[in-house]
Amino acid sequence: MRVLVVEPDRLLGGVYRQALGAAGHEVTLTTGAQEAIVLADTATPDVVVLELQLSGHGGLEFLYEFRSYPEWQAVPIILHTFVPERMLDIPAGLSVGPYLYKPSSRLSRLIRAVNEAG
Repeated sequence: MRVLVVEPDRLLGGVYRQALGAAGHEVTLTTGAQEAIVLADTATPDVVVLELQLSGHGGLEFLYEFRSYPEWQAVPIILHTFVPERMLDIPAGLSVGPYLYKPSSRLSRLIRAVNEAG
């Protein structure tokens, strides 16, 4: 399964790439939203793992843009973020899920969520 990971922390992104790769997934890693759109256009991912706290073009803007393309509307997006769930303000029209709060989720849970999404 092709997984696009949008993670601004390069160290964490590398850990995710290694773990998801070991679980049998083809992982593309980027630190920014704009590059994520370009990468998705090059090879449509089966799943997106997204940190909402991105510099520049933020995670919410990425969601709006990503979901504006008909061919990407059904692609599962896993929010793996430091933003507490109670602070999320994602409009109902932007389908995302599941939500994983980084400080309390394990790497094994992220792998399971990716496996279940695909």
